[in-house]
Amino acid sequence: MNHYPHPIIAREGWPFLAIAVVAALIATSFLGGWSWPFWVVALFVLQFFRDPPRTIPQQTNAVLSPADGRIVVVEKALDPHANREALKISVFMNVFNVHSNRSPVDGTIEKVEYFPGKFVNADLDKASTENERNAVVVMTDSGQAVTFVQVAGLIARRILCYAGQGDRLVRGQRYGFIRFGSRVDVYLPLSARPLVTVGDKVSATETILAEL
Repeated sequence: MNHYPHPIIAREGWPFLAIAVVAALIATSFLGGWSWPFWVVALFVLQFFRDPPRTIPQQTNAVLSPADGRIVVVEKALDPHANREALKISVFMNVFNVHSNRSPVDGTIEKVEYFPGKFVNADLDKASTENERNAVVVMTDSGQAVTFVQVAGLIARRILCYAGQGDRLVRGQRYGFIRFGSRVDVYLPLSARPLVTVGDKVSATETILAEL
């Protein structure tokens, strides 16, 4: 899998941004000052697809946040993708968060599973089992399994994952994208120590969710 160079604006957003800007320019030529709603839409598309570089913490046992957003779950739960009891930490992303997803740990991908499903509000617990989702199970360099699951939301209609079985991921590496609001569930060994609580705001790569 190729590394992503972080071009400030996500590559997934260029077609949407081009359409929004062209529509705004056409509206301006016909409507003049009344075209401002089209420019508001173009600015929204621009901010949604921003993809800034991030500073990667060097703590070796750190599990980094795979997404920007707000913590909605910190609890013991069944990891259905690795068949184990696990510590589950969920990050909810609204439409104003950066939506590129980054690997929380160093390791090798053992499994990638895609599940079609519903599009209920990603803030709800049932989204983890009922919504469209894509799960990646990674075996870390220390021999511990970490699962992270991209979950589509009420508005999201496209999960993009660029990683495959056998690929090597490093912490902070961009591996996917979810369009327009969603969540990411992270399943860790029960021995992991959480460093976040429900309601905390987190930043992809820069926030440490837990320690292995």
